[in-house]
Order: sequence, then structure tokens, then C-alpha cells
Amino acid sequence: MAIPAELVSKAQKHVDSGAFFAELVRYPTVSDHPSGRVAIKAYLDKVLTPALSTLGCSVTTYPNPDPNGGPFLIGTRIESPGLPTLLCYGHADVVDGHEGQWSEDRDPWTLTADGERWYGRGSADNKGQHLINLTALRLLLAETGSLGFNLKFLFETGEEIGSPGLDEFVASRREELSADVLIASDGPRLDAATPTLFLGARGSVRIALDVDLRPDAYHSGNWGGVLRNPATTLAGAIACLVDGHGRVQVPELLPPELPGSVRAALADLEIGNTPGDPVLDEGWGDTGLTAAERLYGWNTLEVLSLGAADIDRPVNAIPGRARAMLQLRYVAGTDVDGVGEAITKHLAAQGFPMVDVTAEASFVASRTPVDDPWVDWAKGVLDEVSDSPVAILPSFGGGLPNHVFTDVLGLPTLWLPHSYPGCLQHAPDEHLSAPIAREGVVLAAALFHALGRRGEEA
Repeated sequence: MAIPAELVSKAQKHVDSGAFFAELVRYPTVSDHPSGRVAIKAYLDKVLTPALSTLGCSVTTYPNPDPNGGPFLIGTRIESPGLPTLLCYGHADVVDGHEGQWSEDRDPWTLTADGERWYGRGSADNKGQHLINLTALRLLLAETGSLGFNLKFLFETGEEIGSPGLDEFVASRREELSADVLIASDGPRLDAATPTLFLGARGSVRIALDVDLRPDAYHSGNWGGVLRNPATTLAGAIACLVDGHGRVQVPELLPPELPGSVRAALADLEIGNTPGDPVLDEGWGDTGLTAAERLYGWNTLEVLSLGAADIDRPVNAIPGRARAMLQLRYVAGTDVDGVGEAITKHLAAQGFPMVDVTAEASFVASRTPVDDPWVDWAKGVLDEVSDSPVAILPSFGGGLPNHVFTDVLGLPTLWLPHSYPGCLQHAPDEHLSAPIAREGVVLAAALFHALGRRGEEA
């Protein structure tokens, strides 16, 4: 059954009014700042709890089992035990506001409309996205009188600091969070014009390289050529991990294969098509793969920071120490348990045993299979209401806690992003695109409406 035209019209008008974004960003819910804890509580109490209550949900806030993380909130609406159960997810926290760095003196904590953009911290990541879904659910309920499925909504408040405590919390609440499918929104679309469904996320491992050779720096004229330079050593060590053209040189840092189903899903996708996107660099990375395969189906090793001595005020001396931070972005199927050991062994074999290696995992890679029946169902629903074909991405390029849903709860995961790569999330001038929000609330409502009709047919 197609989504009612009246519901589509109401959804679009609601977004156009901007009403449901009015108080979106005024809560500075920065999860890595003490004052953010107060704002997080207020956002849960004054924004999310009323929104879930309007949906007929019972709402409970839980403490985090990890003292480094903030609270969790669960909203639950059970219409009938025999109906399908939907789990939704969002995160209430944001990154630092970067006050004073926004264009035209914009305040990051005040939503500012400018043409088709709504500026403010959290407008795209993630408050705008989960509020679009909440709005779609509310409009559907008002239009039809029931959802046709059971609803559970999980909010965390520490996604921007690595989701501390989330795995443990979800594992301890398996029954309370049990469902048939996850539908959630975070991250960007393939591009601004392409509705997108992604099925998981790449994981990440941070790798610190430290070449600490001596406590002092020594005159480069008096000692050059006889003292090992830690900066030169570090540059050589990095080059034997990832070469100057972005190609990973350590087999243990790569996935075993690119599955045929993943290759097929990415076959016709182009990236970097939105105005303002950077121009892709020819010859960078594994040129045996397409750009989409490199970004969404493969691993990359990036240098995040690199330094020795004072780069802005160099002196004529051989530094005593050089350090770098690298990041491995990896897809599901990659064995990362021994990353640090593999790098240490590789560096020693290349003549760099003096490089100290520390590896620390962050998000875990996971994905729902491309051929899962829920994927076909969702794409069919979305293609009916979208003006253009929906792109299926096996993995989101960045990191998300998708694994807690696939690995801990055993759910298929469908991510419907309501943002785009140029939204400047985590930077000054973060914004939500009004056209994407307008389309997004209709796409979300279509999925929810179809799920309800699926429940009626069960």
C-alpha cells in the first residue's frame, strides 16, 4: 500500500515551516565537556522525552555503566505482541561548538536559516536527523491512528566520544531492546541528490608511532650524519606502512577480499558529485578499485598528525623525538586484533625496530549483508516515493556503533541518512539541508508506513 498523499503533503509542509527545528541546537550537549552533561540532561528531559511521550511511548533514562559516558534513554510503544518491532537509534551529544569560527558571526547554539540551509551545531549530526524520524513517526500516527508495529527508540549521549558503555548497556538490555529490524539515521548520503541506504560502517583503529631516541636535540652541523634523526626515521617508517600514493603496504591491514555482492552494490556509484566537494585525486589509493570501492568497501591507512620539534620555528638541530598518529579505517571481515603486533613486526623487518607502536581500536566494523531480505524490502519502498534511484552502500565510510545492533542484538540494520558529505559536521558552519530534510521526512514516513502495513499483513 502506497504512503497516503495527505501524509506526504503534511510531512513536507512541516519541514518547510522549520517548526520542529526551533529548539534543536540551543542545548550545547558537548559530550567531552563538563557543562555538556547538564545540557544533555535538559535535552533528554525537555526535547526527547516529550517527543517520545507524544508517540505514546513509556520513557526511561538509565545511567551509563561506564563512568566516562553519559546516560541512555529508551522509549517503548507496544501495540501488540504479534506485530513487528522496530528499533530506532539516535545520539543526543555533539562535538565542540567552535564558537567564534562560524561565518557571518553565527552562534553555533542558535539555529540560523540562510536560504536552503539551517546552521547550528547538531543540526546535521545528529539532532536534525533523529528529529526528522521522530516527526515522521508522529505524523504517521496522527494520520493513521496507529503505527502497525511496536516501536523502541534508543538514544545515547556519548557517540562523539566513542560510545563508552554502549556495548555493555545494550548487552544488559537485550530483551528490552529486542526487535526485528533497526532503522536509524546518521552520517551523510552518497551525495546531496541521491537518497541512500547504508547497511553498516567501517571501523577504525588509531595507531600511534613514537620515535623517542634521546632527551636532547643536537646541532645538525656538528652531529648530522652520525646521529639517527627521529623525524627522518618516522617518515621512512610511515612510507613502508602506506606509500606516498596512499597504498597500504602491510597485507595484515587489508581485508581478505571484496565480496561480489559488495562490488555489485557499488558498481554504478559515483562520489564527489556535490558542488563544494573536493576534487578526487587521480592515482591515489588502490587504483585497482573504483573510487566507491575504495571508500565504502576497502581499508585505508591515513596519517592524522605528524610532527617533530617546532615546525613553525625550526632551529638547526636534530630533534630527539618524532611522533605521528595514523588511523586505519577498515571494513567488516578485517582481523584487527593483531594490528599493533603486525605493524611492529613489519617495521622491524624493514629496519625500524626503534619505532614504538601503540594501537587502540575505536568503532568496530560491521554490516548487514547486501542480500538480506530487509534490504530489498526497504529499497523497494524508498524507490516508490523517491524521484531518483536509492543508492545502497554496504558500509558507511565513517564510524558508527552499528556493531551493537548487528553483533549484540542480532538485527539487520538499515541506515537512512538525512544529511550529505558537505554538511560540515564537526566543523564550523555545520548545517542541515532543507531539501534533504524535506525529502528525508517523506522517505522515513514511507518506510514506517510500509512497516505498519507489513505488520497488518502478518
